[in-house]
Amino acid sequence: MAPHGGGSLPRGRHRLTREQVRASQRARMLQGMTEAVGEKGYVSTSVADVLQRAHVSRETFYEHFADKQACFLSAYQEAADSIVEIIEDVLGVADLPLMLRLERVLAAYLGALATDGARARTFLLEIYAAGPAAAAQRYAVQHRFVQIVDALLVEDERFRALPDPEFACRMLVGGVASLVTGKVARGEHAALPGLSTPILAHVRCVLGR
Repeated sequence: MAPHGGGSLPRGRHRLTREQVRASQRARMLQGMTEAVGEKGYVSTSVADVLQRAHVSRETFYEHFADKQACFLSAYQEAADSIVEIIEDVLGVADLPLMLRLERVLAAYLGALATDGARARTFLLEIYAAGPAAAAQRYAVQHRFVQIVDALLVEDERFRALPDPEFACRMLVGGVASLVTGKVARGEHAALPGLSTPILAHVRCVLGR
């Protein structure tokens, strides 16, 4: 996180290094982009919207980002990295049963999106409005989730016995993404944790449990 979170830097002299100032500016602009896109949509969001929220100048913006799309993609990647980090922290407890760890992964993922509607819209919906490069970035992020879930489920011999375990995992992750995206599109992001129970029931059915 930036030294002062999402707030602007103190007026007048301060003891922050140039690197700390730039980190704070960048963090505020990424947050401003996420908020603006969550409220207005990517197409309708302007650089001015970001400047207003981040309390930085246009010159400062272009010192960090080539254009609006570059800022948006950085905000998207930061959100994705944050969620992956949360999931990996949960998976760090390796002495729990597989299904319990999967339940914790779902709780972490769904919970992170449920608490921040703007980030959920950016992460799941508005990414597709930012062009082919954004869609490719979204695919790369989803592939990371496939790898994480596959590495967990492959511990179960019944999963390994499926005709194509990796394909089954891609279907699972894609299905979860579709369910989550549908709720976010309807403004129901707060209800996302409720998806955990039916998703887990489906996985148990696939594994023959």
